[in-house]
Amino acid sequence: MTDPYHFYTSVTRCSDLWQLPFDVSRIERSRWATGDFVVGEVTGERNRLYRCETKTGRMAELVRGDRVVGALGVRCATLEGVGDWRAVGPELELDALTGAGLLGKATSTSPMLPDLMGLIYRGHVCRDQRKVTMSDFVPAIEAEALNVAVVLIIGTSMSAGKTASGQVIIRELKALGCRVTAAKLTGAARYRDILCYRDAGADAILDFVDAGLPSTVCSAARFDAALGHLAARINATHPDVLVAEAGASPLEPYNGALAMERLRNQTRMIVLCASDPYAALGVREAFGIEPDLVSGPAANTDAAVSLVGQLVRLPALNLLDHACRPHLRGLLRDRLGLPPAGRRGQ
Repeated sequence: MTDPYHFYTSVTRCSDLWQLPFDVSRIERSRWATGDFVVGEVTGERNRLYRCETKTGRMAELVRGDRVVGALGVRCATLEGVGDWRAVGPELELDALTGAGLLGKATSTSPMLPDLMGLIYRGHVCRDQRKVTMSDFVPAIEAEALNVAVVLIIGTSMSAGKTASGQVIIRELKALGCRVTAAKLTGAARYRDILCYRDAGADAILDFVDAGLPSTVCSAARFDAALGHLAARINATHPDVLVAEAGASPLEPYNGALAMERLRNQTRMIVLCASDPYAALGVREAFGIEPDLVSGPAANTDAAVSLVGQLVRLPALNLLDHACRPHLRGLLRDRLGLPPAGRRGQ
């Protein structure tokens, strides 16, 4: 039955697992699937990664013997680690692929990281002898096409400044009187990013976890269905503007390219967050995109901004520098057709 001492990771945040009883039952490996809720018991030597992001978005410290409720999934992070639940062997050893409870078996990790938090599989979350999955908690609503103007934030990789840039953009849009919904459309589950958007002033926040995905490394068909569900929920929040973040980069296997294609008709502005000027050039050339603005570490200094101008021939702004905010505000007004002050229509 439900154990009050389980740690409910943030991939469980749309469920009722901490409110209603469940059983923990071992299931044959052939019946496992992406998005299954499972219980793992923490093992191994503790290090700085022995933490989990709970259902509230707060971080909890873990020790050997703690039990964690997470979801089976896949991660393909360029800078940190790669893993897949399908790589779990007969010993049923798991790794926490993210602190949000994305569970699988690591197949490649950065030498700069300590060992990922290890767990041993204790069983699936079950009710009425049936496994419980993330998709069980997705409301049954008809998929829609998005009907709102979009500011799309993409990156050259993870940790390229997308979320920080999104926060600044949201604050500027709120200062212009807009009702803003913020969404993270691709990536590997972490709650903190969209919580940052709410803290920045977004009127509503959503991400792919709300559509039943622990990460967006999945088939195009499954991602497309999740995106249609998210679009319907975004439309229902009645925003003036959607600030949409595509985690990782469009060239990585998180379906970022598909997300960009589906949002193409609604996208009014693209912000490319780049780790350096050469990465900005690489993504532009490889993917054939024409962003309106380059930000992130590629715009940290005057030298970097100048190099972006030489290589990519695009404006670059350090959005963390308040001196750049008037330029950003003017760009948002121009691309979104906003009046000098106040909401559209006022």
